[in-house]
Amino acid sequence: MIKTIQLEKELTKPLYLQLYSQIKRLIEERKLQAHDKLPSIRRLAEELQVNTVTIVNGYNVLEEEGLVYKKVGSGTFVMPNEEIKDKLEPSKEESDELELKKREGIINFGTVAPSPSLFPIQSFKRLLNQVLDRDQGYAFGYQKSQGYLPLRESIAQYVEKYQIEIGSEQIQIVSGAQQGLDVLAKTFLDYGDTVFVERPTYPGAISAFKSRKVELIDIPIEKDGLNLKKLEKLLKRYKPKFLYLMPNFQNPTGYSYSLDKKKELLNLADQYELLIIEDDCVSDLSYLGQPRKSLKALDMEDKVIYLKSFSKLYMPGLRLAFMIIPSSYCEDILLSKYLSDIFTDGLVQRVLDLYFRKEDWQEQLNCLKEKYSQRYQVMITALKKYLPSDIDYIEPEGGLNLWLKLPQQISVSKLHKTLRKDGVNIAPGALFYHTKPRKNRIRLSIAAVTCQQIETGIQRLGQRLKEELEEEKDYRFDDSLMPLV
Repeated sequence: MIKTIQLEKELTKPLYLQLYSQIKRLIEERKLQAHDKLPSIRRLAEELQVNTVTIVNGYNVLEEEGLVYKKVGSGTFVMPNEEIKDKLEPSKEESDELELKKREGIINFGTVAPSPSLFPIQSFKRLLNQVLDRDQGYAFGYQKSQGYLPLRESIAQYVEKYQIEIGSEQIQIVSGAQQGLDVLAKTFLDYGDTVFVERPTYPGAISAFKSRKVELIDIPIEKDGLNLKKLEKLLKRYKPKFLYLMPNFQNPTGYSYSLDKKKELLNLADQYELLIIEDDCVSDLSYLGQPRKSLKALDMEDKVIYLKSFSKLYMPGLRLAFMIIPSSYCEDILLSKYLSDIFTDGLVQRVLDLYFRKEDWQEQLNCLKEKYSQRYQVMITALKKYLPSDIDYIEPEGGLNLWLKLPQQISVSKLHKTLRKDGVNIAPGALFYHTKPRKNRIRLSIAAVTCQQIETGIQRLGQRLKEELEEEKDYRFDDSLMPLV
């Protein structure tokens, strides 16, 4: 066993967590059996050329998760299989089966909430206990409205890998991306103001802005980003308080802005004194290349407020997000945040900070990308296999959503109801428009469906679409419906 363990000191992941992960894998793969004795602390430390504290901490994490047990004076042993089976991460097949049961037969392409099986539950449990042991009652005390300072420092370091260099003083913690939008609306918008949004866009943003009784103007989004000619024409006519957009794997379309359009957009922002709200939800989930560059990384003139949630990458129920704010707006936004709810949950902030400092965030991200990439590939294959040829869509190469354009004669409302009876849920495209909704669009999400469900669901969708098209064809050419002459 010792020979298979390799600790890499140049990695940012702590050595004791590397040790824990590798022993856990040996247990999962049944290479370590029930009641097998692990090497002594001193012996393993000598073999791996690390401090004995590293081995102690690694063994302690294994014990916390119920994977091993200790006998005083004898050593550390692997827990019997029947006692650890519920503590191990499920296999892909077990995970898929569990998801099928939890969804009660509904194949839900309509939600972007991630599958519970992807949540890092064991890590969160361990870190929560560490926070409580470390901070005691202070973990439940009042927090600064701007957010827990160590977490803001961790986030400032975290965004460096996205080529965003800022100080912790420019970071505002909020209770989820939706609250971030609400805080921005309260900060900048008054009755009668103008806001630019993409067409189509995220319904939560439409609701947040409309609550301030503003005029929303939607600008068509193309496969490589906003129609910039239309944008400039409108900028000459209006003075919007800001433009809200999602430049990478946009919701609902999955479209991503080209690098040229991002640069041109920032030039327009500088020329017309335009403030941009960048909602970066899932740019990390790029399946066929590196994560796409954010607008904020290209922003040299402080024209961009950057909003990012951890809901899709960690756990949605934590309700935790952050904003990167130009210095000139920090005080106003802080006041709006204070008036909204005073501060965001302090315990959750402390746990996430510890996650950044003691766990391997990239490992969690890689796990998500692997799972979602599998679903994405199955989705693309199924769409090509089962959908009629006149259904239009692009392959976004990342994110969670695909945007389908159906023939005009298809009734999406009827299709939605029919599919629900088939045990399939989709998101009608009309939900994502502020005005004059396109009624022949649907959004499909891979967030909460297994590979098996995708195959079955798209097959059912394709069958229903073929039936609808056949009905329309039969109606058009039925002689009994032709006028008498």
